[in-house]
Formats: sequence, structure tokens, C-alpha cells
Amino acid sequence: MLDDFFTRALVAGIGLALVAGPLGCFVVWRRMAYFGDTMAHSALLGVALAFLLQLELTAGVFIVAGIASLALVLLQRKGTLSTDALLGILSHSTLALGLVMIAFMSWIRIDLMGFLFGDILAVSRFDIAVIYAGGAVVLAVLAWLWRPLFAATVNIEIAEAEGLKPERAEFVFMLLMAAMIAIAMKIVGILLITSLLIIPAAAGRRFASTPETMAISASLCGVAAVAGGLTASLHFDTPSGPSIVVAALLIFLVSVGSFPVLRRVMGRSHGA
Repeated sequence: MLDDFFTRALVAGIGLALVAGPLGCFVVWRRMAYFGDTMAHSALLGVALAFLLQLELTAGVFIVAGIASLALVLLQRKGTLSTDALLGILSHSTLALGLVMIAFMSWIRIDLMGFLFGDILAVSRFDIAVIYAGGAVVLAVLAWLWRPLFAATVNIEIAEAEGLKPERAEFVFMLLMAAMIAIAMKIVGILLITSLLIIPAAAGRRFASTPETMAISASLCGVAAVAGGLTASLHFDTPSGPSIVVAALLIFLVSVGSFPVLRRVMGRSHGA
């Protein structure tokens, strides 16, 4: 079954969507979209480090994203700059450092477009194994972390009063984001990872009444975006990663009733 490139891409994309949905919910709830961008931009520095030290790419990206998360926590404790300013510094500096390091490594041919925008159609069986094994670990840790992390999202003072250790939960969540970005880089690329985290979660909110059902809805919206985007990419010969994000955007627009036709149909059904 996995001999066909389209089937491998679909299986890999579904695995990624199932992990991105619950993580993306916390990104939306905690208004951490800029943090997601920072982690994604740091991935290019991780790629350069992996080539320089001859590491596996996923490991290099995770190491750098984890270091960036730790740096953010330490700088936040000093309180010298606001969080958005710190994220801006980390985001642009890691991206620039990655580009400069790659420019110096003239003996290596690196496909920057592939890393920036991904190539899900080129995933291998090993990539699929990494996605599902790593994704299972991420989801298991997130399930263990769900209560303290959600409590800290709602009110960090109450979480501290209940002894839920919200700072530890937040740091572990950052590491989970780093792992997610390392896993997703080959599929949708560095520049589109945050979109896959945020858009399905924002769409899933419209179909959910509880945080748990929103996480499930976000995953299902992501799966639908992967299937629709890959099908459109195959049919129209468009880039696969951006096509998945466009499909996610269409699902979001439908979820908020942005199409006049949808609003009229919904109005008639309520009238009936």
C-alpha cells in the first residue's frame, strides 16, 4: 500500500494533522501564534546545524527549537523586554543565522525551497514511522499535561494555587511544539507549519462545545485539509504544502459561514 507516493503522502499528512490539532488548540487559546512562527523559523538553523554536525534533520531541528524555547523562558524571567519583542528577536535572529550558516557551507547543496515549503510527496516509509512514533509520544505527553496546561491557560494564578506547576507545563508544551515542528518540517515546510497548527484549530472551534471536542474537531479539520489539499495538488499540479494550507483556509471559511451561499442554505434549513 505504501509503495504509491500519493498514499504515503496521505498517510503522513493524516498522522501530522492528528497531532497538530490538539497542539494547535493550545496555540489558539494561549494566543501563541507568534511563538509558533519563532519555533518554525528556528527550524532552518536546526537544518544548518544538522548538516554541519552530520545529525539527522529531525534531531537537529528539535535541538535548536528546544534551545530557543529555553532561551525564551530564561529571558522572560529577567523581564527586561516584553514577550513579543523577545519572540521577534529569536524568530528573526535564528532564521538569519540559519541562512548565514547555510551560505558558508558551500560544499553542501541544500534545497532551501524544499525546507521552506516542504515536499510531502517525497516522504518515505521511514518518515511515516517517525511521524507516527513521534506523534504518539507528543499526544501521550499532551494528554498527561492537559489539566495543568489548560488550567494555566485559563488562569495561571489559580493553577499555581492548586499546585499544578503551570511553569513546568508551559515549558513542556514548548518542547512538544518543538517536536511537532521537527516532525512537520519535511511535509509542509518551515514557513507553513504555523498555518497547519492554527487554521484547523480555529475552524474546529466552530464545531465544538468543550475543549476536548475542539481538539478532536481540529484534528478532523486537519485531516480533511490534508486529503483535500493533496487531491487538489494532484489534479491541478500545484505545490502540495501550500495546497494543504489553502484547503485548511477553505474549511475555516466554511466553518465561520463566510460564503453567502452557505449562509442562505443555513437560513433556509433553520426556517424549515
